[in-house]
Amino acid sequence: MGWVLTLAVIFGLLAVDLAVGTLRPHAVGFREASAWSVFYVAVALAFGLVLATQTGWGYGAEYFASYIVEKSLSVDNLFVFVIIMATFAVPREYQQKALTFGIIAALVLRAIFIALGAALLSLFSFMFLLFGLLLIWTAVQLYRHRDEDPDVENNVVVKVTRRLLPVTDTYHGGALLTRADGRLVATPLFVVLITIGGTDILFALDSIPAVFGVTEEAYIVFVANAFALLGLRALFFLVTGLLDRLVYLSSGLAIILAFIGAKLILHWGHGISGSVPEIPIQLSLAVILGVLVVTTVASLVKSRRDPSVRAHAGAVTGSPSRQPAEEPQQ
Repeated sequence: MGWVLTLAVIFGLLAVDLAVGTLRPHAVGFREASAWSVFYVAVALAFGLVLATQTGWGYGAEYFASYIVEKSLSVDNLFVFVIIMATFAVPREYQQKALTFGIIAALVLRAIFIALGAALLSLFSFMFLLFGLLLIWTAVQLYRHRDEDPDVENNVVVKVTRRLLPVTDTYHGGALLTRADGRLVATPLFVVLITIGGTDILFALDSIPAVFGVTEEAYIVFVANAFALLGLRALFFLVTGLLDRLVYLSSGLAIILAFIGAKLILHWGHGISGSVPEIPIQLSLAVILGVLVVTTVASLVKSRRDPSVRAHAGAVTGSPSRQPAEEPQQ
């Protein structure tokens, strides 16, 4: 029953997002973005309070910690979304549509990853070790390439899409497909949609194990991901102008991923020997919040002292591009 009600709420919110983003294309202003951001955060917090009162504050704490982890990692998604929008020069009035469809695709893909991850963890305890090592490797790579940006144009998903489908050079309103010379072709907006969904697969490879490092409950992992993703459309338009100032965000996320990776490894070790300590959820929540606060404050101080410095998304595999993308001017 809990799954049914939860899915009903999520699908209802997705329907609202889809309606807002596609039925009335328009450039989103600061006031509208603020209102939607507050709404989605309020829904997520209200859900956590209901969950805690129904199942206990142990699960409630796991949910809030998972949501904070996903929300912080989703800010890194926003960097890449900005790069995508700038690379493909997406008109402002159609950015909502691209984001909404991309978020829906991301939610479906993450549901698959979560189901797979939960099955693996229940069958093989050593998966905690593998997930932990994956997060630590990701953290090291992210820190090493913290001053770089992903090369969206050379993304394998973009290359495959362009190879398989003819793509027009110009946008055709908000259409994803159109006809040219009597044949069906894709528009650049379709490529943007595929790119957003494709890059989220890479984000899921660290965010899903990270949340499983906080809780083993697949239900909590899913809802934390869902509520974090649902607020991305509004958050994108709210903080786009502020992202360049979060110069230490990639370093902070690297620390969080490394910490959760160590937590997973200790959890695996504790299952083998009770003498191996585990990191309690309260400490995890405190560390995650502490790193985010210190990272944000330090970033704003650095930006004020040196206005020329710009933040980067960070690139796990490295990237030849080191120039921060700017939002296209329409």
